[in-house]
Amino acid sequence: MAATRQEALRQDLARQEATRAEIERQETARQLAARQEKARAEAAQAEAQRQEAARQTAAKQEAARQDAARQEAAKVEAAKAQAARLEAAKGEAARAEAARAEAARQETQRAAAAQRDADRAEADRRRAAQEAASAAAIQATTDGEALRRERGLIEAARLAEVQAEAEKREERRRAIGRQLNEEADRRDAVADAAGRLPPTISSLRRGRLFGHTDPNMALVAYAEAWARKIQLNMTFDMVREVTRQRHAEPMVTVAIRSDGSVESVTFVRSSTIHGIDEAIRRVVNSQANYPAFPPELLRDYDVIEIRRTWRFDMAIRLY
Repeated sequence: MAATRQEALRQDLARQEATRAEIERQETARQLAARQEKARAEAAQAEAQRQEAARQTAAKQEAARQDAARQEAAKVEAAKAQAARLEAAKGEAARAEAARAEAARQETQRAAAAQRDADRAEADRRRAAQEAASAAAIQATTDGEALRRERGLIEAARLAEVQAEAEKREERRRAIGRQLNEEADRRDAVADAAGRLPPTISSLRRGRLFGHTDPNMALVAYAEAWARKIQLNMTFDMVREVTRQRHAEPMVTVAIRSDGSVESVTFVRSSTIHGIDEAIRRVVNSQANYPAFPPELLRDYDVIEIRRTWRFDMAIRLY
């Protein structure tokens, strides 16, 4: 009996041990499955985050590409618009120059026609004077009174010839003046299109003073008066800031017309600083008009060119 109970007890313990082992195995399997599920969930979450980051990166790159494309298109469009504006301005300048050239040509033709008419009229006057003198000479052959009349007619013809010659000289002078003005207008038009003033190209009735001495004292006096107006009229404020830069001493030729207006400002030697050169142009033009030529200069010149070296310290000084 005791052996039977012991066997039953042993078997019962074995069953309990097997049950406990099965429970532990199931718990271990459950924990392993839970860890595997957690790992799969974390991997899935990491993959989702990676894909979202990749999507955002791709979206940012696409947005940047589209923005760059828009900026490039805007640049291309702006360049096209600028090119169109420049072409239109060039065409307008060309048309204006063509119109000025045509007007100058027509004015030249009119002046030539007027000169031809004047020459014909002068020839007619001379012929009439000669005919009158001849008729008077034929009639005045007998007495002193007739001789005096003949001399009077000859003198009148001579005076008429002198007056006609003076009128022709005056007409030529006016034609030269018109030609100078037309050349200046054409140079100004070309300078406006190119952004600078060209050098003077005409040599008709031009006086030049490239120093401080000249046999023509009236020319020297006019140049000194012009320089004083530049130096004494508070023009230094127009160049004060830009002349603080290191620069060369510019040598400048200023051409003044007989009415005191500025024909051109030409740099024989630049200051090497664009701002200083432009400030000098502004100073010269700010003081125009300068005094008109006095009669002793007007007889000989339509334009006077004055060359000076410009220095800047506490004022503008012309040497």
